[in-house]
Amino acid sequence: MSESPVPHLALLVVDVQPTFLKAMPDAEAFLRRCALAVGAAKLLGIPVFFTEQVPAKLGGTHPDLRQAAGESAVVVGKSAFSALAGPELGAALSDRGINNLLICGLEGPVCVYQTAVDALRLEMGVTLLADAITARRPVDQETCFSMLRQHGVTILPVETVFYAMVRDAQAPHFKAFTELVKQG
Repeated sequence: MSESPVPHLALLVVDVQPTFLKAMPDAEAFLRRCALAVGAAKLLGIPVFFTEQVPAKLGGTHPDLRQAAGESAVVVGKSAFSALAGPELGAALSDRGINNLLICGLEGPVCVYQTAVDALRLEMGVTLLADAITARRPVDQETCFSMLRQHGVTILPVETVFYAMVRDAQAPHFKAFTELVKQG
């Protein structure tokens, strides 16, 4: 792991819990894209935060993602749909000087959308990792993406975002990153 290529940046993985994955279209491909984002963040020294919707009832984050993140990941339970509605995640981000978020997870038109809106309210930079966000109804997600774009949210694929950070085939992390891409 190294120092993050973008200061004050974190990856926020919203509610990727096995209970929810059962209802999502193409859940396996979605999970692979989330794992790519988590693995790339870890490789590049970007802190990883997980939220879990009512974990006592719905279970925790998918174990593949927890394993990919390693021990340094921060896990925050929540009951509100926005990950930033309660004080815990906001405080954890603030304590680390985080003011830019890469967001992936589910469900796009609910928890991801409300989290992005609250992040904007807190004057944070927001990038949604489009291919690592899913919804039961893709049309709802596209409508929400359109609205968020109008408010300044950047929406890009996982590989586009992380290749921009790696920047060069001669970069120290390039080979390891391309191995992650092959898996994702």
